[in-house]
Amino acid sequence: MGITLAELTNDLKGTFILSVGAFMLAMVLTPIYTYLAYKYKFWKKQRTTSTTGEKLTVFNKLHAKKFKRNIPTMAGVIFVVSITLITFFFNRNRGQTWLPLAALAGGAFVGLLDDIINVRGHGEGVAGLRSSLKFAMIAVIGLVLGWFFYVKLGATAVHIPFMGDLVLGWLMVPLFAFAVIATGNAVNISDGLDGLAGGLAAIAFGSFGIIAMLQSQLLLSGFCFTVVGALLSYLWFNIYPARFMMGDVGSFAIGASLGVVAMLTNTLFLLPIIGIVFVAEAGSSLIQIFSKKVFKRKIFISAPFHHHLEATGWPETKITMRFWVVGYIAAFIGVLLALAGGNI
Repeated sequence: MGITLAELTNDLKGTFILSVGAFMLAMVLTPIYTYLAYKYKFWKKQRTTSTTGEKLTVFNKLHAKKFKRNIPTMAGVIFVVSITLITFFFNRNRGQTWLPLAALAGGAFVGLLDDIINVRGHGEGVAGLRSSLKFAMIAVIGLVLGWFFYVKLGATAVHIPFMGDLVLGWLMVPLFAFAVIATGNAVNISDGLDGLAGGLAAIAFGSFGIIAMLQSQLLLSGFCFTVVGALLSYLWFNIYPARFMMGDVGSFAIGASLGVVAMLTNTLFLLPIIGIVFVAEAGSSLIQIFSKKVFKRKIFISAPFHHHLEATGWPETKITMRFWVVGYIAAFIGVLLALAGGNI
C-alpha cells in the first residue's frame, strides 16, 4: 500500500530524529570506549595463518605498519549499544523491529566472544573462535529467528522481482537462517580496510530504509536509519587512518541484522544487488579457498578482493572510496528494482 506525500514528509521527520539521535548517542559513547580501549589495551592481534593453514605473507606485509601502531578493536560495541538503546526506547514494535534488533544483539554476542579471545589470547596466531564454531552459533541464531519469522509472523513466501511470490512454507526457516549466515559472514569478510565495511553497511541500510518506508513499514524504516546514524558516527573515527576497528562484534551484528531486514522487506533477491560489494568480497574468499584446496594454486594474490587490489598497488583509500561508489550505484539500482519488480 502506498503512502501520500504528506505522510512521507511526516515519516521522514521521525526517521531523521532517530538517525540523528543514534549519531549523537554514538558520539557521546565514543570517548568512553576510547578511554577503556586504551586503558585495557584492546589491541587487535594480527592473523598469521589463513583459513587453509598457510602463512599470510602478503597480508602481513601489507598491514605491518597498521598493526605496529596498536589500533583498538571491538569499537562495534559503540554503535550496537546506540542502536539498541534508541530502538528499544523510541522505536518499539515487535513485528518490525524485534527481529533485526535480536539479530543485531545475537551477532554482536558471537563477535564479542571472538574479539575477546583475540585480544586476551596468548601465543602466536591467536585469532579468536574457530570458524566452525562461529558458523554454528550464527546458524543457531538464524534458525531461531527464522522460526519466529515463520511461526509468529506467518511468513510463508518469498518475493521474486517481476515474477511474484514463491510459497515455501516451513522452508522459510532455513532460508531465513541462510540470509543471516551469509550476510553476517560477508560483512565480516569485508571488514579489512579503514571505513570499508562501515560505509558499505550504511549505504545498504539506507537503501533498505527507503524500501521499508515506501512499503509503509515505518518502524522498520526507522530502525534502518537508526543504524545509518550510528554507523556515520563510527565512520567519523574509522576512516583512514582509523582510530579504532569495529571488530567482529560490529561486523557480525550489522551483517546479521541486514539479512533480517532483507527478509522483513521481502527483498531477499535484491540483497545481493544492494550488497554487491559484500557478495564480491565473500565470493573472492570462497574462490580462493576452493582453488587452493582443489587446484593447489591461488587465483588472487591475497583474498578477499580488497587485499588483492592492495597487493597490486592500489592505495587503501582509493579501494575504499571506489567500493563505496559501487555500493551507492548498486543501492540505487536495488531501490529501482524494488519499485519496478513489485516489492512496493
